[in-house]
Amino acid sequence: MANIITGIRIVCGIVLLFCPVFSPAFYVLYITAGVSDMADGAVARKTGTASEFGSKLDTAADFVLVVVCLIKLIPVIHVPAWLIIWIIVIAVIKAINLISGYVMRKQMVTLHTVMNKVTGILLFVLPMTLTFIDLKYSGVFVSAAATFAAIQEGHLIRTGTGNNDPANR
Repeated sequence: MANIITGIRIVCGIVLLFCPVFSPAFYVLYITAGVSDMADGAVARKTGTASEFGSKLDTAADFVLVVVCLIKLIPVIHVPAWLIIWIIVIAVIKAINLISGYVMRKQMVTLHTVMNKVTGILLFVLPMTLTFIDLKYSGVFVSAAATFAAIQEGHLIRTGTGNNDPANR
């Protein structure tokens, strides 16, 4: 059941590609995707069906939603060059984390730390604030949290102290 809920997030993300940004349909799909992100892990834990596959599917669904949102939002909002550079730096840190996790553990390592979850919540809320909070302010707040989360994740991966338990989905 949890993996089906995660699949709903993937479908919502793909369908978002065909919705006008900031339209009612966009918000319905976007919020549905967000709710599914909160529900899938809870369902997996409650039903005892948490798995490594589910954890990886959850990460893939998050990735699909983020990429689709970037594709949809970047053309319609003004993103300052400094913020684009900051986002690229965060992406590079995350890529290094994935590579080092694979090198060290011979598997894809995705840590569902508290800071990664906080960053996810901030990223989820961000598009809903764009009509009343200037991105140059909210972007600093979200990017700072994401940078801290990425650096923390890298540290945990490289020191072997990160918990990659599927129950942390």
